[in-house]
Amino acid sequence: MHQLLKLINKAQKGNDRAFLELFQHYEQEIYRMAFVYVKNQNDALDVVQETAYRSFKAIKDLKEPKYFKTWLIRIAISCSLDILRKRKKVIPLKPEFDEFIPAAVDEDLVSAISLKDLIEGLQEEEKSVILLKFYQGLTLKEISEMLHIPLGTAKTTLYRGLNKLRKIMEGDEANEQ
Repeated sequence: MHQLLKLINKAQKGNDRAFLELFQHYEQEIYRMAFVYVKNQNDALDVVQETAYRSFKAIKDLKEPKYFKTWLIRIAISCSLDILRKRKKVIPLKPEFDEFIPAAVDEDLVSAISLKDLIEGLQEEEKSVILLKFYQGLTLKEISEMLHIPLGTAKTTLYRGLNKLRKIMEGDEANEQ
């Protein structure tokens, strides 16, 4: 951690190499977080690039170097949401590949459904809180600060999202019986 703080201080003083080394340290985490939001490799890579650009431009304004990772994740979430907003303005074409999808679903495919797939059914705020809590390991207080929402709202959003996930899971189990 001490080494990272040194890099942050150098980057804040305009050292490009220090910033690059620092960003590369978190690049994979940013990519994974972005991918959960935007759901495809190209957009996730765009988020990483935009996060690098925005953080590079604004690193001098970072007041608490020890929260660098939190700050970067907040920028990545913002970039992801920007891409999702832009995407909603684009009317998707209906794929014409239905005939190639087999009628019988492979059992391995069903067992491959992950928490990521379940999270897709949540609202953006619920998704953010759950990902930050369980994927990034942040406390509710840190989440509320990162998302600029009251602590009570972060708690309510977390529990509402978890309840939705529980109901989805129970629905899946009920369908299997």
